[in-house]
Amino acid sequence: MARIKGALNAKKKHNRVLKLAKGYRGARSKQYRIAKQSVMRALTSSFAGRKQRKRDMRTLWIARINAAARVNGISYSQLMHGLKTAEVNINRKMLAELAVSDADGFKALTELAKSKLA
Repeated sequence: MARIKGALNAKKKHNRVLKLAKGYRGARSKQYRIAKQSVMRALTSSFAGRKQRKRDMRTLWIARINAAARVNGISYSQLMHGLKTAEVNINRKMLAELAVSDADGFKALTELAKSKLA
């Protein structure tokens, strides 16, 4: 049986990593060993960043809901409690969208929440 040398597979592996490191400065985009470390760290950070983005969006939605709620004379926590007691199951993303695009609809929800609190 013929001997198989690893040069072709190693070259493919190196090129795959170097392609991911394209755009990095200096040796990080040229030398395999350093590029591999940089790519591993970047992939780890990108995974964490995707989780962080979800948290950031939720924070943004809450800030928008709170601002719109205070315009209508109620705090965020009271609004959410009032909606929960009124059994209105609407998530924060949709509430924030209502607050931005449909002020009248959001006002109706705040009035409902106020009535359930009183």
